[in-house]
Amino acid sequence: MQAMIEQLQHMKLTGLLEAWREQQALPTYHDLSFDERLALMVEREYIRRQNQRMQRRLRQARLPVHATLDAVDFDVPRGLKKIQFLEFAQGHWLQENLSLIFLGPTGVGKSFLAAVLAHHLCKQGHTVRYIKTADLLLELKLTKADGSYPKLRKQLAAYDLLVLDEWLRDPLSLYEAREILDVLDERFRKASCLFATQIPVEQWHPQIQDPTLADAILDRIVHDAMKVSLRGESMRKLTSKLTPQKENDNPALSTKQQENKTDAKPKNETSAKSKAKGLQETTGD
Repeated sequence: MQAMIEQLQHMKLTGLLEAWREQQALPTYHDLSFDERLALMVEREYIRRQNQRMQRRLRQARLPVHATLDAVDFDVPRGLKKIQFLEFAQGHWLQENLSLIFLGPTGVGKSFLAAVLAHHLCKQGHTVRYIKTADLLLELKLTKADGSYPKLRKQLAAYDLLVLDEWLRDPLSLYEAREILDVLDERFRKASCLFATQIPVEQWHPQIQDPTLADAILDRIVHDAMKVSLRGESMRKLTSKLTPQKENDNPALSTKQQENKTDAKPKNETSAKSKAKGLQETTGD
């Protein structure tokens, strides 16, 4: 029996070994057939390996935050359609090698939403790499110096999804534009990209110093990319503990003051929730 245990350990079948030990210790399993007990042990090993692969993908993704879909606040009026975002989370666009662009001002949640999508897609079995554009350019430069540049290029081409945050925040020099073009060219219609940026698409071209390279880069992005335009106040402001509460929500106001505030409202005033819905922006292509 000890030889079997050592063999299972040597083959790294720790899930199966744990399940076998559990079955030996608990009489609950003793009336099951051999096939039933074996199936339970194999299932334990399978689940363990699947979890290991998922954790490896999440580490590989290098996400700034690990947040799930239920962490997204769809009630905030910022032009984000819940059904559309949940459709993106299904990952069908990755199978079609399409790309996605999150556009919007600072603080509206572009990076967070990109990280949530990436996290969910990792759990579905997709390989992802998240990186800020400036950090990618630095990494490409450093790997050229230490000789690992070909390895990095191969890795970048292999990910199912490459998330480029702060896209074109800083203008691209001639050298940087060439590097970005090479990365995008290797992924064009072979794998997907997600771009999170404050810069409207119509302003991308001037951000790339060489017009010819600018044409080439945009040509490999805009035709196969879905766009989500976000707007509204900074989520950092809305979620800050220092952001003042609305007067009607302030418990410090007396009941009489609350009543006076209510009486002062026009009869045809819509609710805050209705106004918020009215502000929502149509998103997508």
